[in-house]
Amino acid sequence: MKLLITLETRNLVMSTRLPTDSMTVSPQGSSSSILNETTPLLNNVRNDPEDQEPRFKEATPLPILQLLIVCFIRMMDPISFTQIFPYVNEFITFLKLVDNPSQIGFYSGLVESTFAIAQFLAIYQWSKLSNRFGRKPVIMAGTLGVALSTIYFGLSSSLTDMLIARAVGGIFGGTMSAVQSVVGEITDASNQAAAFPVYGLVWPIGGIIGPFIGGVLSNPADKYGSFFQDSIFHKHPYFLPCLVAGTIALCGVVFAYFFLEETLKKKPVDGMVDDREPTLRELLSIPVIRALSISAFALEFNSTAFDVLFVLFCYTPILNGGLGFSPSTIGFVLSSSGLISASLQLFVMPIILKRMEASKLYNLSISAWPVVYTALPILNVISRGDQQETGNLSLVSNIMLWTMLVFVIAIAKVGGVAYSLSLILTRTNTSNPAALSVSNGIMGSAMALGRMISPALAWYAYLFLLPIHLLMVLVLVHQAPVRLVRRISSTRGYLWSLCMLCSSLTALVLGRNISRLSRSSLTHYSRNQ
Repeated sequence: MKLLITLETRNLVMSTRLPTDSMTVSPQGSSSSILNETTPLLNNVRNDPEDQEPRFKEATPLPILQLLIVCFIRMMDPISFTQIFPYVNEFITFLKLVDNPSQIGFYSGLVESTFAIAQFLAIYQWSKLSNRFGRKPVIMAGTLGVALSTIYFGLSSSLTDMLIARAVGGIFGGTMSAVQSVVGEITDASNQAAAFPVYGLVWPIGGIIGPFIGGVLSNPADKYGSFFQDSIFHKHPYFLPCLVAGTIALCGVVFAYFFLEETLKKKPVDGMVDDREPTLRELLSIPVIRALSISAFALEFNSTAFDVLFVLFCYTPILNGGLGFSPSTIGFVLSSSGLISASLQLFVMPIILKRMEASKLYNLSISAWPVVYTALPILNVISRGDQQETGNLSLVSNIMLWTMLVFVIAIAKVGGVAYSLSLILTRTNTSNPAALSVSNGIMGSAMALGRMISPALAWYAYLFLLPIHLLMVLVLVHQAPVRLVRRISSTRGYLWSLCMLCSSLTALVLGRNISRLSRSSLTHYSRNQ
């Protein structure tokens, strides 16, 4: 009897239930499920925060070999560009191109700037060719051209030969836009924070290796004796550094041929191929690309000016507004700055880029330049200290000077971080490989333009403004108190710093909208990062 009542009760309950099809739920992050007698009591345990899938995708493994090959190839540009610096004046004298030694500076500047001018004219065109023929053929052709033109430069016997060699080297050096596109295409948003800082070290390292090759290997017959006597290195005393730099570039061609993979691949989008190459006008009509290109010019202008002015500032006597360092001390300071730059790029940037938008970090980086140009005159003020009374700096003044100098160098290297960030932002804000290549071409052209005109203007600001300062003192000497005249005299040489401060503030204003216009760079990182 009890069993019969129980069965009837069970049937009544079952008959009053709603249809099982209506009892569906869709837990967040899971597909719909049906509630029945087999539904687990702890069905929603998967929504426990500790058991959820990682919020961010795992980082894509970085193709180390491809990145190293690209960095090695990219290094050929700064090596070939800078290896002539130690001996170009002697080379011009050796060829007897001028009668008046005062004209050597003009001709050496002409030879050095020819490379940058030719590169500026060629970068954008190479970026378009890389979209048509692929990255690898363009990179190989460019590296081969740089190698042969560098070797030819060492065999030059006239000014025409020198200018042709440098122009050809600059033209083929314009393939840097294709190299940068490869870096953007072998990485994605999950691993670019590790790749681009490494790539950003290429130019500083090449800028050290190039002058070292030129300084050590130039004129070997006089430096290293009979081994190089009665040989081509005696007839062409500046051929050896060019031969070594060119051979290194030829090694880059070999590595690219055997190991570099083609990265230009057409990706289908909705059944079609999204590979249309935007025109220059279309790209510059995009606010973020336009802002990045203008800011890239300003960044290169201020950074290159600092490289020129800092050496002049260190070499200038203290009473003339500098630091009065010896060449060995200047070399020590520059080497230390390289270590600071490497530390920032390798150990600090990858961490910050995973936690901070690249656009905001870019604005923070370029804001370092006004601080640098403001702080440089303070170094001279500290150097003056008690030197006018005792002839030597006291221990306290020395500590203050070197502490401030380390601060200035560190801030300048923070400003240099913007190079890598510019590449990341260009990649982040382009939609397809064709747009990436020509965008890199625009950025490279803007930087080449800044690098082309900055040294001359920096020299002009540093050297020409001194007479203006003296004129100010002469005008005021009969109209102002002696104390005011002495104060103006003590600021001798600081007007160049004021000019560069205005330039760096202008660059800061030009880049202020980048963080607002740019896409987010913080999209894919592993949970463990």
